[in-house]
Amino acid sequence: MPMLRKILDHLRWYEPRIAVLWALITLAGWLAFDWSLLWPGLVALILMAIAVDSVIRPSSNWFITTISHGLRGKRQVALSFDDGPDAIITPLVLDELKRHSARASFFVIGQALTQHPELGRRIVAEGHVIANHSWQHSYMQNFHLRRWQNEELKRCESSIEAITGRPSLRLYRPPVGMKTADQARAARDLGLKVVAWSVHSRDTVAPDPTAIARRVLRKVRGGDIILLHDGDRVPGRRRTCPEALRLILIGLREKGLDCVTLTELLGPNP
Repeated sequence: MPMLRKILDHLRWYEPRIAVLWALITLAGWLAFDWSLLWPGLVALILMAIAVDSVIRPSSNWFITTISHGLRGKRQVALSFDDGPDAIITPLVLDELKRHSARASFFVIGQALTQHPELGRRIVAEGHVIANHSWQHSYMQNFHLRRWQNEELKRCESSIEAITGRPSLRLYRPPVGMKTADQARAARDLGLKVVAWSVHSRDTVAPDPTAIARRVLRKVRGGDIILLHDGDRVPGRRRTCPEALRLILIGLREKGLDCVTLTELLGPNP
């Protein structure tokens, strides 16, 4: 059984490469040898569809088991914030959470955390948790191989532990939610659990905090992991986040939903 699992893992991890290779062979056969495109082309389309879905769908489990929500029976949700900490926005977010006695989870960029260590310490001191969102949030992340991914994730883990003075929670959210086989293997190498979300606030594209809050509150239910952004490459850019958060927290209270950390929502072994 361990050998069979190892074979299946390798088939999954190399499936995108297999899909591209099969598509090239099919195209070459059609051009050079006048092969029929029907069945080879259909197989190529299926393989490519699996490859694209496994990379771009945040909750896909193809490369690695991915957590996207907690138990549905709970009257709890987990607010999660990506791309921080930000010197301007994160303190306002923390103030709002404190005002409403809510706890949250922050997926931090290692570089940003190193630049603002006081915010990292404040986050954990106020009862929230910090998790890995890569060292630099590179938009070329998905094109790098396993060794680079390992160093990227390990460096962020080290910065979290050094600044907070606490062991890492071993939770990881890939930048933009996209996963590749090499990322998945690096996360597995380091014992990281991959966490996506079940409710996306769309706060990166919606300029109106009321619209952001309305979208979240329309979709939310017990066990959800909600995605918001307190950080960005441009400092202070997520100015709608604190006001949207205020409206979301009021709405969640009206729905009888408590805001807890991911470790509380998922338990010690999600």
